Amino acid sequence: MSVTTRYRYPLHLPESLMASAMRLAEQDGVSLNQWIVAAMAQKIGAVESAEGFLKDRAAGAKPGGMLNLLDNAPDRPPAPGDELAT
Repeated sequence: MSVTTRYRYPLHLPESLMASAMRLAEQDGVSLNQWIVAAMAQKIGAVESAEGFLKDRAAGAKPGGMLNLLDNAPDRPPAPGDELAT
C-alpha cells in the first residue's frame, strides 16, 4: 500500500460559504474536511477534463479552417439582442 502525503492548509472562507459547506457536509453525512476535499477533487476533475477535451478538439484545427464558415455566413443584420454594444 502506498503512503499518501497530506498537507494542512489554513482555509479562510466567507461566513456564508462556510455555512453552506457545513450544511451540505452534514446532509451528506461526512466531515467538513471530507466534503471540501471531495468538492475540490470534483472541480479539479471537471477543469482538467474540459482542458483535455478542448486541447483534443483544437489539435485537429487547420489554419484558416474558420474562414470557410465565415465566407458562407449569410450577410444579414444580427438577430435582436445579438447586436454589438456601442
